[in-house]
Amino acid sequence: MQMRKLRSQDIPLIWEINQQGLPGTGKVSQQEIVELLRIAELTIGAFEDEQLVGFVLCFLPRTDYASLNYAWFNQRYQDFLYVDRIAVSENHRNRTIGSLLYQQVISYAKQYNYPIAAEVSLNPPNPGSMRFHQRFDFAEIGVLNHQSKSVTMMMRDC
Repeated sequence: MQMRKLRSQDIPLIWEINQQGLPGTGKVSQQEIVELLRIAELTIGAFEDEQLVGFVLCFLPRTDYASLNYAWFNQRYQDFLYVDRIAVSENHRNRTIGSLLYQQVISYAKQYNYPIAAEVSLNPPNPGSMRFHQRFDFAEIGVLNHQSKSVTMMMRDC
């Protein structure tokens, strides 16, 4: 498994893998992915035989990003590394790729002493993601209710 920074040529596969992760990953267009890559602090792809099989995108505070979940953290914390989305292709799940990606995020956050912020869907429920985040020592710090969904807000100290 090779890890590297995501590039513009990865966008079609980022989009495809993101689509496979719905509703947990949040729906975005390929053009929105272009913008996410532009404003992200950290973009990491997991590659097997030069093929993208998973990715993670992270943001620092006060980035121009119109996500309600991200705004929730911005209103409450000065410093953090926000995991906007992490996704692994359907054919590569349960093979530790998500864990390898999170290890990269944790390593980066430790360099700068950033706590890591993330959210997990409560409605619709995403118990697999909740177990995943708990394995990485994320703690529940709040709940944000949207019109048709709600999420558990989580934080991990570095």
